[in-house]
Amino acid sequence: MTTNVTTLSNGLRIATDTISSVESVVLGVWVNLGASSESAAINGVSHMLEHMAFKGTTTRTAEQIANEIESVGGHMNAYTSREQTAYHIRVLKEDVALAVDILADILQNSTFETDEIERERSVILQEIGQSNDTPDDVIFDYFQETAYPNQALGRPILGTVESVNALTRQDLMGYMGNYHPKHMVFAAAGNVDHDALVRLVEKAFGQYQAKGSLVPEPATYGGGHSVVPKDLEQVHLLLGFKGLPYDHEDYYTASIYSMILGGGMSSRLFQEIREKRGLVYTVYSFTASYKDTGLFGVYAGTGQKEIAELTNVLVDELHKMTTSIEDLELKRAKTLYKSSTLMSRESVTSRCENLAQQIHILGRPMPLSELIEKIDRVQISDILRIGKQLISSKPTLAATGPTENLTTYENLCARLV
Repeated sequence: MTTNVTTLSNGLRIATDTISSVESVVLGVWVNLGASSESAAINGVSHMLEHMAFKGTTTRTAEQIANEIESVGGHMNAYTSREQTAYHIRVLKEDVALAVDILADILQNSTFETDEIERERSVILQEIGQSNDTPDDVIFDYFQETAYPNQALGRPILGTVESVNALTRQDLMGYMGNYHPKHMVFAAAGNVDHDALVRLVEKAFGQYQAKGSLVPEPATYGGGHSVVPKDLEQVHLLLGFKGLPYDHEDYYTASIYSMILGGGMSSRLFQEIREKRGLVYTVYSFTASYKDTGLFGVYAGTGQKEIAELTNVLVDELHKMTTSIEDLELKRAKTLYKSSTLMSRESVTSRCENLAQQIHILGRPMPLSELIEKIDRVQISDILRIGKQLISSKPTLAATGPTENLTTYENLCARLV
């Protein structure tokens, strides 16, 4: 096992996954605050903070930050999810100290200059516009909002035009003040020495403290329907149900269930809906797990004439998943799950991100052998049980495009019983 974890006196956890066969290191800070931590008034502030991450500090301009990283051949990036914000850098092994210094600088000394805020506000508004013009993107926002109505978890990660336009420098600084070291993980993967990294991080972050304390509200699944007719070539459909939080004992069962139903070209949905009937170009299922709750969903894009048949077939396949699973299907899904896990370990970036997630969720690194054991433990009876449990919850239906022939929500609910 190549992983090590050290906790500083202020609560910041430092986790490393040492891979001596590579020349680079990916390192960054994962903060347990994202879109689900925001009030409606500041929706999008986590995402704007991500955009402002490398835009200047009290010691470096935005240009200097970029020049310092790229002068050593490094790359820096950040992203926002519903429950986390991450800031990470990839450098060669001899430049780890520089990366740590820059990460500490942007998280403790960002200035949020007005002109930089206005430039990034314009960029984000363009990003929102692009998302709204991309139906297979925006349908997921409709779906999330319907599943979690009037809750932070249901609001868009990007924010809205109105909320982003209203964000101020004080909003950014105040929200970033809630970055508590106890809810942050400094993770690194690659050719890195754990003890040396701990010394660097302790020097850079050892005195770091949060100015505020933000506790995200628990989320409650709602369900319902959101149909937004638009003049498009296709109907974009999402049908989903209440899923499982990431620490649920059936987490791996639900993941394998999703693989059998719609996790690849050999899945039931792909074979029945695309290969046999030609109703779609794209169809797949997915699970999304959060701290308090989760979602299971199926996405499909189809034509106006095909939407009624597609919906009926989809419901039929969901019912079949409650009565019969073949041994070969289960074996194939487990193999796919294991292979994707093993292949992801060939990416230093994936290993760093996975380590950070494990520390946040489990409080420790999960050995690969433990993960494989959890996958192997899933039985057909578990899959059938989860299948029944999922479709017994109130459905969430989201659709956009030429929806005239779409089955009504009431009829859909009746067919799912």
